[in-house]
Amino acid sequence: MRMESGDSAPTALQKTAGCINAVPALWLSKGFKLLALRCFHNDPDPPAFAWIDQRIFRAPDRLSRHGLFFGAAFRPEVMEWLIARVGRPSSRSGDEPRRNPDWPIVSWRSAQRTWADETRTTEWSIEVVFASEELAKAFRQRWRERLAGRFDG
Repeated sequence: MRMESGDSAPTALQKTAGCINAVPALWLSKGFKLLALRCFHNDPDPPAFAWIDQRIFRAPDRLSRHGLFFGAAFRPEVMEWLIARVGRPSSRSGDEPRRNPDWPIVSWRSAQRTWADETRTTEWSIEVVFASEELAKAFRQRWRERLAGRFDG
């Protein structure tokens, strides 16, 4: 997974920095970008984090009382759906793991934001790019409610 700066997800639906309601995904060529995490800059104190209430990715695991693991892992039902269509994310050839080229590429993107009340945050979005437009369309169709910020159960 790569972590890079870029444009933020559409947070206009969120009126306050403390809002963790899901926002609709931004559509990309062969994929989407979804707001997932907000980092609050509380100088001189350490930053605080809020997980946005979307249902495509698992919330980060807390590894210790001093940190979080920021891997982007699909929720189990999304993993199951992807594996049924393109196979497992990786396989072994001898001792070497090999990435499944049909598996989507997942990257983190960040954007700075200053809210109306002067709260400073970094908006972290997860960008997903599929190997084909067909798979991207199938994913959008199956998970459209969640990608729209609504939940299908």
